[in-house]
Amino acid sequence: MSISTAFTPAERHATFALAGVFFLRMLGLFMLVPVLALYANQLAGATPFMVGLTLGIYGLTQACLQIPFGTLSDRLGRKPVIAMGLVIFTLGSCIAAFAHHILPVLIGRAVQGAGAVSGATLALAADLTRESQRTKVMAIIGISIGIAFSVAFVVGPIIDGAVGLNGLFIASGLAGALALPVLFYVVPSPAAQAQRSSRISWAAVTAPQLRVLYFGVLALHLVLAASFVAIPVDLREGLGLPTARHYTVYLPVLLASIVLVAPLIRLSMRPGWLMKVSCSAIAMLCVAEILLWLTWHQRVGTYIALTVFFTAFNFLESSLPSLISRVAPPAYKGTALGAYATFQFLGMFIGGTLGGFVAGRLGFALVPAVCAGLCLVWLVAALRAPGAALDAAPQD
Repeated sequence: MSISTAFTPAERHATFALAGVFFLRMLGLFMLVPVLALYANQLAGATPFMVGLTLGIYGLTQACLQIPFGTLSDRLGRKPVIAMGLVIFTLGSCIAAFAHHILPVLIGRAVQGAGAVSGATLALAADLTRESQRTKVMAIIGISIGIAFSVAFVVGPIIDGAVGLNGLFIASGLAGALALPVLFYVVPSPAAQAQRSSRISWAAVTAPQLRVLYFGVLALHLVLAASFVAIPVDLREGLGLPTARHYTVYLPVLLASIVLVAPLIRLSMRPGWLMKVSCSAIAMLCVAEILLWLTWHQRVGTYIALTVFFTAFNFLESSLPSLISRVAPPAYKGTALGAYATFQFLGMFIGGTLGGFVAGRLGFALVPAVCAGLCLVWLVAALRAPGAALDAAPQD
């Protein structure tokens, strides 16, 4: 049977509209990542550990609520649940925006994370597109997250330099609020959600192929959060850059990484190459962390290390959601994608907390060394995965 390989106009519209929702929400979250660590000596009550906990705490509330929100979206419909999550996210931003002590900022970040609708949003994308287009849909959404990540790392320090942390939280809330009209007036509504279930399917959470992907996304975001407890401090103290000029580092390395990630994506599309390229990207993360550690406070080494880091991160961030969508059981796609997002944000919580702990006890310079060790563990686990689970995923 011949299967069309092109989007229909409706699928194209739905895909890019949902990519816009993801972009705005993730932009609001990511803008804090390159900045928050710099407030360890400025906010009342702040310590490296508390700042790391604040950086990652939204991941804990996300992790606790992704599966319930995903399952609720299977029962009540995607859009109402997604809208509820965006409102909660905006509320959390408002709580933190008027704080002058680390604890209200911590609470605000936790409330931001309680709007745990990444899984439900990915499930809506699956509802609005054909199975034959699913890999492209999830790849486009993954790319939109990567773009949000890149834009946030440029504009976050600029906004912080202009209006401070309070203004940055206001901007974060506005980004979340702007996603609401896009959701209701631009994103189409699915005709029906087939086979909605009123219970959580633990088979959807524990299938062997899914476990490999869940562990991978947990490790990826753990390393991201832990690394950016230390990297902003390196830019300020080692390279002598004020916060408002951190974009002069992030912008060129992010642009370079976008160019370099394209060949990795093309190579991964060849039959039998996805696992090889994914393991290579994990190895690149390990090399980047080692280089950051060895060249701490050195400009050239930092530029090279960050370029390698962002290249590997953007590849893995864009490829994992499409694999989850292809492997997940159709009747429990919302639950499975909610589980994926659970592990993603749990990694952010563990990484932020671990990075803050290491920075407080051993110093910021040793955080990349710890991250390199974690990447090595992840690489060994990926290479030992039974049946090369990533390449064993069903092809569209």
